[in-house]
Amino acid sequence: MTPTHPSKRQGAGKSPISPKREVHGKLEDVEDTSKVVIPADPLDRVIGQEEAVRLAKVAAKQRRHLLLVGPPGTGKSMIAQAMAAHLPGPQTQVYVVSNPEYPERPFIQKRTRLEVEEEEKASRRSMEKLISPVDAPVDVAESLGFRCPKCGTYSPRTQTVCPNCNNFKGPKNVPRVASIDVNTNMNNFMQGLEDMLKATLNTLGGEKNRVQTTRLIDGKEEVVVYEAAGSKIRVLDQKALETRREKEKASPKKTLISLKRNNFVMATGASETELLGDVRHDPYGGHKGLGTPPFERVVPGAIHEAHEGVLFIDELPHLGHLQRFILTAMQEKNFPISGRNPQSAGASVKVDNVPCDFVFVGACNIQDLQHIISPLRSRVTGSGYEVLVETTMPDTDENRNRFVQFIAQEIRMDGRIPHMDRSGVKAVLKEAKKRALRSDGKKASLTLRLRDMGGVIRAAGDFAVSAGSDLITREHVEKAIRRSRPAEDQIRERFGHYQGGLMKEMSESTRMQYSPYNYWNENNDDLLGYE
Repeated sequence: MTPTHPSKRQGAGKSPISPKREVHGKLEDVEDTSKVVIPADPLDRVIGQEEAVRLAKVAAKQRRHLLLVGPPGTGKSMIAQAMAAHLPGPQTQVYVVSNPEYPERPFIQKRTRLEVEEEEKASRRSMEKLISPVDAPVDVAESLGFRCPKCGTYSPRTQTVCPNCNNFKGPKNVPRVASIDVNTNMNNFMQGLEDMLKATLNTLGGEKNRVQTTRLIDGKEEVVVYEAAGSKIRVLDQKALETRREKEKASPKKTLISLKRNNFVMATGASETELLGDVRHDPYGGHKGLGTPPFERVVPGAIHEAHEGVLFIDELPHLGHLQRFILTAMQEKNFPISGRNPQSAGASVKVDNVPCDFVFVGACNIQDLQHIISPLRSRVTGSGYEVLVETTMPDTDENRNRFVQFIAQEIRMDGRIPHMDRSGVKAVLKEAKKRALRSDGKKASLTLRLRDMGGVIRAAGDFAVSAGSDLITREHVEKAIRRSRPAEDQIRERFGHYQGGLMKEMSESTRMQYSPYNYWNENNDDLLGYE
């Protein structure tokens, strides 16, 4: 039997097949997980964390901060990401604008969504319409190098010679060099070369990229400009020209925080630059004509990109002293961007009042809670909530149904493994019950350390794919459970107990330390090393 590729299997990584066959995670109704309905609200996909989910919904609605405390793999990052889906989309675009009087101090300009849309419409008006050269006035088409003045043939302006009459195109009909008799009239020959060069430059856009003329609109004469735009001609009417002039008068600017941005930003705090922004180095020091202007070198940090959205920081205590910058940004709702390397040309550049009005969601383990600075925790509790996430949930019918939903979610999110039949689901639930007892000492409970359980589900799916099975079965799950044991358990099985494996490893290292190879290296004596 030829194995079926998982992407072609029924229900693999897909939404429910038919509304009539959908079930809402009830174990007794599940033939396989392809028929389980996944909630549309991302927060409703988080199982076993009712208190955290309830507060996350409140925090999103009221723009409150949140601190999630608990062991890894219990859904903290999933709650933060789902919370962002409950916030309205960004409504502000932020620009950094050149300051001609003091270039090292660019300033910030904010525009609402409506203003941005109006600016985009105005920008489109300034690039008004493109027409075919055939539709342009004859003299315009000839001046821009699209039409041959002699025979009237249209061709691309990059072709300096008319493909029909073999004459050079341009404002004048220039004879070919081959038709000039060098011996009879040298002056005519030189004049022909000069005219031919001018025509060629005009055709290639040297002089005639733009033609200005007038036309009558409703009895009124107005200026109209025709510009070469590749194989087309751009037509700029009076209104478009006025819009372009207004844009040219305005100070140059760069979009710093785009309106089309993600509502969820996860920062690691790997560096101050990633978190707080920076000004890139310019080897020319921003010198006019050589370097890059200071405003173009400004780079936003995660706190700025999260403006109007969610800033999520996992393992919050690892930020160390950077926690104080987060606190300042939360309090002031803006944070300056400056060059962070004193050796860089960007060190002299600073942009004040960069907005960063975000909803802060932090996460940490219980043992690291003490390493969060007190003012930051006070800020969270003063304008938000601290939540200790659950690690288990009671083994009830309702919670078993939720766990079935979790299994279906993991399979669809993976997209490379088949769905799971009822026997496989029961095996996963049995393992979840064992892990709740082993890890948390809770009887009659199901574990909520779901990252590890997701690993079991994916491993079982991989085994099903290898076996060419259309569904994940109990045998695949049991094989995955055996293979997903931690390294400590594998050491105990091989050496009897963990210390036994440790001592054996240490004894092997000790023997290697006094081996002839090491002895020879230490003494630098070939003969002594082998005696």
